[in-house]
Amino acid sequence: MMIAAMLVATVSANAQFEPGTFSLQPKLGVSASWLSNMPNIQASNSVKLDKSPVAGFLIGCEAEYQLTNMLSLAAGLNYSLQGSGWDDYEKKEGNITYKLKDSKIELGYITLPVVANVYLFKGFAIKGGVQFGFLTNANEKLSFNVSGSSSNLNIDMDESIKDECEKLDISIPMGVSYQVPTIPIVIDARYNLGLTRLNKEKEDKNYKNNVIQLTVGYKFKL
Repeated sequence: MMIAAMLVATVSANAQFEPGTFSLQPKLGVSASWLSNMPNIQASNSVKLDKSPVAGFLIGCEAEYQLTNMLSLAAGLNYSLQGSGWDDYEKKEGNITYKLKDSKIELGYITLPVVANVYLFKGFAIKGGVQFGFLTNANEKLSFNVSGSSSNLNIDMDESIKDECEKLDISIPMGVSYQVPTIPIVIDARYNLGLTRLNKEKEDKNYKNNVIQLTVGYKFKL
């Protein structure tokens, strides 16, 4: 049974790149993201907290049509959790300690990427295209703690800022993918360069999404 399953997987993997074939690829992955032009946080009169990427994830599916041995077109439907963050901060004054952590903007998108894949050799492709993202949620979060010898105060903020954000995000996905030999597992690495601004307030700087994604998918022929 194991040998038969391996043979089927091998045939399926080789068939992915035949011209005129369709394939489907459920995928799951992680991401690091940040917003360009975001200001630093003024933690005190002398301390500013630098921006930092935030960890997120992606889950979805991609359909691919093989035009030729070297060229294919793919379209996906995903949910992507991304955003932007700032460094943690800690300050001590006598017996009192102030901590500010997990300061971030968290953004959820339904994304529809459309990319062209150019296969440089069997299983390895470079890709580029356009992606449309539709905002589902936007929250500003932080955790603040004050602790001392006789007191401990925790403040957790989770505030929706969706009304302050543009609902449509357009970006350019670019990257590479590789299908593991003999099995239909695809490793995909992309950078999504945001083109449209996130913030509605025109007097502010343009805050744009930047996302690095690494996904693993299972590709099978339809």
